Amino acid sequence: MNNLFVYLEVENGKVGEISLELLTKGYELAKQLECKLEAVAITDDTQTIPQQVAPYGVNALHIFEDDQLKHYTTRPFGRIVVQLFEREQPQIALMGATTVGRDLGPYVSSALHSGLTADCTSLEIGEYTDPKTKKHQDKLLYQIRPAFGGNIVATIVNPDCRPQMATVRPGVMKKAIVEGVDTSKMEVVYHKVSDYLKDEDFLVEIIRREVSRSSVDLAGKPIIIAGGYGMGSHENFNMLFELAELLGAEVGASRAAVDAGFAEHERQIGQTGTTVRPKLYIACGISGQIQHIAGMQESSMIISINSDPDAPINSLADYVITGKVEDVIPKFIEFYKKAGK
Repeated sequence: MNNLFVYLEVENGKVGEISLELLTKGYELAKQLECKLEAVAITDDTQTIPQQVAPYGVNALHIFEDDQLKHYTTRPFGRIVVQLFEREQPQIALMGATTVGRDLGPYVSSALHSGLTADCTSLEIGEYTDPKTKKHQDKLLYQIRPAFGGNIVATIVNPDCRPQMATVRPGVMKKAIVEGVDTSKMEVVYHKVSDYLKDEDFLVEIIRREVSRSSVDLAGKPIIIAGGYGMGSHENFNMLFELAELLGAEVGASRAAVDAGFAEHERQIGQTGTTVRPKLYIACGISGQIQHIAGMQESSMIISINSDPDAPINSLADYVITGKVEDVIPKFIEFYKKAGK
């Protein structure tokens, strides 16, 4: 088996954030495996893609460019990736756990009979010994993700099939360019699309495409104020919005708060919501179930406001304020209003 491949999601000529996060992790894993990091771009405009990905330590970039590949559809994109992987025989293949990745990943893994671990929150290289055959492998991909409703964190290995495939949740891994990398050494391989696809592979024609942007920007804000079931009501969330406006923050919520109707689903943070890594995360009335922790544990600083001094989230927090949120938050608001003047 050969190298580590990352599928790049491209929109209007720009490589997606999740893809850059995967390249960063892929570079780290490839160094451990002593193999090359390769990337795959399928789109209609690849002019600037080499410059976008080269600083992330990519050794080889595979490009498939055609006007019919402007927008993702399952069959043409899937057939290209399947045939490329059949030829290149990667040992690991990574994709984002996005709308695209969650469709493409199963298509490719099914065609290659390789298996797939979805929605990973961490990837590591480790060893594995088969309990039956006692066969030992030194460098397998540990695919780590919450399981059983988030009650445990499972480490999954695939000792028998290749590539070892995983989709990774956006935001759980940091993106970082490789210092001192010689970008001129990246090999760019331009593939002829007609060698991979026939006209009948374009089964779906996209007549019109509308993209609606969410008004909630959880991933882009450096400060997030999140409320849990302990907020008590939808009305009490108004305090969080008032404080967020003063701090230039965004308001998030735990699943329990969303299920109770205190906040909209698009504000949900956690295993079944959005994964965030802000500079400051203020958890208000959040107990800290593992499902929620999985979505915010990489925050640079965490402040917990909770009436329960033994709330699980307090063990993760840098600072803990023990008290009722309806008493503490108004004091925050009063202080920052005065400080702003």
